[in-house]
Amino acid sequence: MWQVVGQSRAVSLLKRSLEKGAIAHAYLFIGPPHVGKMTLALNLAQALNCEASEPPCGVCNSCQRIASAKHSDVQIIGLASAGNTDEAKTRTEISIDQIRQVQHQAYLPPFEGKYKLFIIDGAQHLSTEAANCLLKTLEEPVGRVVFILLTANFSLLPATVVSRCQRLELLPLAAGEVETALSSRWGIEPQKAKLLARLCHGCFGWALSAALDDSLLRQRSERQDRILDIIIADYEERFTYAAELAGQFSQRRGLVWEILDLWLDFWRDLLLVKVGFGEAITNVDLEAKLADLARDFSLAEIRAVISSLLSAGDELRQNANPRLVLEVLMLGIPRGQGERVLR
Repeated sequence: MWQVVGQSRAVSLLKRSLEKGAIAHAYLFIGPPHVGKMTLALNLAQALNCEASEPPCGVCNSCQRIASAKHSDVQIIGLASAGNTDEAKTRTEISIDQIRQVQHQAYLPPFEGKYKLFIIDGAQHLSTEAANCLLKTLEEPVGRVVFILLTANFSLLPATVVSRCQRLELLPLAAGEVETALSSRWGIEPQKAKLLARLCHGCFGWALSAALDDSLLRQRSERQDRILDIIIADYEERFTYAAELAGQFSQRRGLVWEILDLWLDFWRDLLLVKVGFGEAITNVDLEAKLADLARDFSLAEIRAVISSLLSAGDELRQNANPRLVLEVLMLGIPRGQGERVLR
């Protein structure tokens, strides 16, 4: 049974390839984080090594060992697999040494299964040397060896590597599809399922993680409260906030991007409420606060903040000074009325 939610086009293509015995030696799964790339890759690994007549069954010894990351012929390579040393924990690239180990293992026959699979998670993090090293292996495929590259941005990979892979794009799901899956397959209560379906932006993996781990929603709630505080704060507090984000940017860029995405969602919701489309907001649990706050700002002010957030994101991607970018952003956000926001 294929565990990935949605993605019927990608699953159908892989099923047909399995039925025809026409599995590619290398795949490139493209899609935003948490959309289901890793789940689909593990499903394909199970299907290729499954002991049942209709793979992947999910219950045979091989399928279960792959699901629990204990199968010796299925390896995941990425930043997290670089080791436990202090240097490895701060690594920002998949190194050539990691790929050389893969090359060596690829030429050995499968140990306990039918196929060997190497799943490269975050393939955009391959160093130039590692990508070139991998290219040599992709150009000379080995029998019963399959490479699966996962990436959120294939444009960061060398075109030569991309051209050696069969590309499959995984698209974000509709909110209704996520909500239905959470309620019917995982028994999540309707109101929570609706909220998670909006917050995940079509990336089911995040919604399921948040459904099973309440700390993710608590963390999001704390960040939203901080956003509300900053909207009514004076410039001194806003500059302190900008300095905090800038300090985190050098070490944990992903965290800062998440926070900026929350800001963008919040002001997009204000825009929708302002123009009378409140039923389409993301933060459905903040509907009342959004309705109050929308009265404090004009449509032009809301649009200007959204434009500033998008510009700040572009400037950070172009390696502009993060503190300067964030301070300018904070200066451009109009102040709300505290009594309404905090009520």
